[in-house]
Amino acid sequence: MAAADVADEKSWYAVRCVFRWDAWEGAPYEERLTLWQAVSMDQAIARAEGEARTYARENGHRYLELAQCYHLATGGRPDDGDEVFSLLRDSSLDEEAYLDRHFDTGREHQGVTTEG
Repeated sequence: MAAADVADEKSWYAVRCVFRWDAWEGAPYEERLTLWQAVSMDQAIARAEGEARTYARENGHRYLELAQCYHLATGGRPDDGDEVFSLLRDSSLDEEAYLDRHFDTGREHQGVTTEG
């Protein structure tokens, strides 16, 4: 483990912040994940929210004041395949309806891969 990873007993956190792109057609929402090395979840959120406000201001978006934090389980610096975010949600929806409602509405702005 590198010294930078254990200085002040810092851990890695991923913070998801939500934005509204008012100037774009349809005013889409953006969910944006950023990684932070911090001594606590509160510190990671505070740093992420400061960066979120700067990002929103510099890009003409609105930060919607929602930050969700996830403590990475890695013992050191994040690496290939490490889980960087997880959110559990209770729902009475079946799988197809759940995915359609929360992840595949047909209105996402996303790329398409060429691999099968």
